[in-house]
Amino acid sequence: MKNKKDNLRLILNHVETIAVVGASSKPERDSYKVMKFLQDFGYRIFPVNPNIQNNKILGQKCYPDLSAIKERIDMVDVFRAKEHIPSIVDAAIKIKAKIFWTQEGLYSEEAETIASNAGLKVIMDQCPKKILENT
Repeated sequence: MKNKKDNLRLILNHVETIAVVGASSKPERDSYKVMKFLQDFGYRIFPVNPNIQNNKILGQKCYPDLSAIKERIDMVDVFRAKEHIPSIVDAAIKIKAKIFWTQEGLYSEEAETIASNAGLKVIMDQCPKKILENT
């Protein structure tokens, strides 16, 4: 029987593009560290943060919101406070993302229900960097 980490790794094997909502341009922030790791791992990263839009993070244009990204996004990875998660899941559904992922410590039952009902694969309270490390 496969463990949860193996299942999450399988999900990540089918991902090419990741929008990181709550992206930070500060290297000491977790969102920056995770973005850099994912980018170095080979994913195409799309930082999302309205406060630093039109700037670049890790060489990638930063977008004000998910709808501003004109490319197909496989996964939305969320680094925002819990109260913002339901509205982010609504935006993820509108852009037809396949996977909705929230970082460690972030869980919203409301968002999980909305995303699942819309057909998204939902992973909450997990870090993709930790899943992929040592692979």
